[in-house]
Amino acid sequence: MQAVYGLYSDPSRAQRAFDSLRAAGVEEHGIAVVSSVPWEEYEFARRDRRTPMAWLAALGGLLGGVSGYLLAGLTQKAYPIPTGGMAINVPWTNGIITYELTMLGAILVTLITLLISAHIPDWTPRVYDPAVADGCILVGVVNPRHDSRVEIERSLREAGADSIKEANVTNRWRI
Repeated sequence: MQAVYGLYSDPSRAQRAFDSLRAAGVEEHGIAVVSSVPWEEYEFARRDRRTPMAWLAALGGLLGGVSGYLLAGLTQKAYPIPTGGMAINVPWTNGIITYELTMLGAILVTLITLLISAHIPDWTPRVYDPAVADGCILVGVVNPRHDSRVEIERSLREAGADSIKEANVTNRWRI
C-alpha cells in the first residue's frame, strides 16, 4: 500500500489540507488523518464521531433481558418442584435474573462495539510517522492514483505542510 502525506504542526493547517484534498477530488475515506491529540473542534477529527453504540447497547440489553426472563421461566417449568400450592414462576426471583442478564447483554454488546469501532485488533495496514508522537498531525492519501500524485503533493504543500513524505505501508498486526 502506498501513501503520500504531509505533517502539520498546526491543526488549522491540517484542516486546510483536509479541505484541499477533498476539493482536489480525493474521496473522504481515502484521506488518512493521524493525530496524538483529539482536535474535536476541527472537521478532520469529527468524521469518525458518529457511532451506533447506544442503540446497539439497548438492543443487547433487550436481548439479554428477554433471554434472562426465558431462562428463569422455562427452567422453572422444566424442573418443577413441589411448592405447596405456591406459584412456580415467581416474579421477584425472575426479575433478579432478568435484570442481571439485561445488564450483562448491554455491557457485552458495548464492549464488542467499542473494540470493533476502535479497530482492536487491527489487521489492516495504517500509515504512521513517528513525528505524530511529537505532536504533529499527519494528513495524507492512501493508495493515490499515479496521475494525481503531483496534485496531492501540491495541495499538501499549499496548506502549509512542514514536510511531505511518501511511504510504503506494510501490513502489521497490532493490538
